[in-house]
Amino acid sequence: MPSTQPAARIVVLGDLVVDVVLAPATKLRSGSDVPGAVQLRQGGSAANTARWLGRLGARTQLICSVGRDASGRALVEELRADRVVVRAARIPRMRTGRIGVLVAPGGERSFVADRGAADALTPADLRASWFAGVDVLHLPAYSLLGQPLGVASRAAARLAREAGARLSVDLSSVGPLLAGGRAEARALLDDLRPDLVLATAPELHALVGPGGRTSGRALELAPIVVVKRGAKGATILARNGDEPLRFDVATRPIATADTTGPAMPSTRASSSPGSRPALPGGRWRSVFVGRLSSATGPRSVTSSGPDAS
Repeated sequence: MPSTQPAARIVVLGDLVVDVVLAPATKLRSGSDVPGAVQLRQGGSAANTARWLGRLGARTQLICSVGRDASGRALVEELRADRVVVRAARIPRMRTGRIGVLVAPGGERSFVADRGAADALTPADLRASWFAGVDVLHLPAYSLLGQPLGVASRAAARLAREAGARLSVDLSSVGPLLAGGRAEARALLDDLRPDLVLATAPELHALVGPGGRTSGRALELAPIVVVKRGAKGATILARNGDEPLRFDVATRPIATADTTGPAMPSTRASSSPGSRPALPGGRWRSVFVGRLSSATGPRSVTSSGPDAS
């Protein structure tokens, strides 16, 4: 039966760049050639998120900055084809960002970042009207680290809060996030007070520390934390008094050429008979949990032990 809920209204703020993807078919040999594939494609953590949200039916805006060049124009048009409203500041005398992506034969990625205009968004580029009626503002951690983009992201968070929106943050990458140390990264999140944090297990452990009771420490970051586990699905942690709730979400395995961009499986959602009550109710649940379940197509949502490690 089709959902009667209105489409979620989500603003994503951050990078829209050209990915230069190098995928060698064999191990690299220093000073020599190896066969493989070289591709130019739309990239950026924020842009990838906005694209998939648009494809999944959310009413999505991307706020970003690009150069006044052919690459920037092409990237904007490509995203608009996925029903994303693009609010792009055109930055003079700076070229659109480029990210070199080296994909190992096993699929793992390494990056060389030439962010260019991607970090040049300023608070003056924002409009309060863009946040009216919005359910969620989503910020990749990359959007908090570059300047003046980081200042613009915090200004956007204030505008979103004033409009009644929730805030989600994806930790994105351990290296940039912890460049100034764990305390600085924690202070940044404490200042934002996100309602939802998304992270891989290594990113989460890097920020809150490894060891026991990871769930409790993770939930100091936000009321809901989604631990991304790639082909294994995700673990959802939620505050629930003294004992956190944990829901493991399994997805149908999918084949990926590399791990550069998100890949959303589409399977029918079901809830196991023994599952515990759902996460906090109302609009918050419908946006963050209902959308997650219906959009990413979990096979089961179950309650298990208290730790996410």
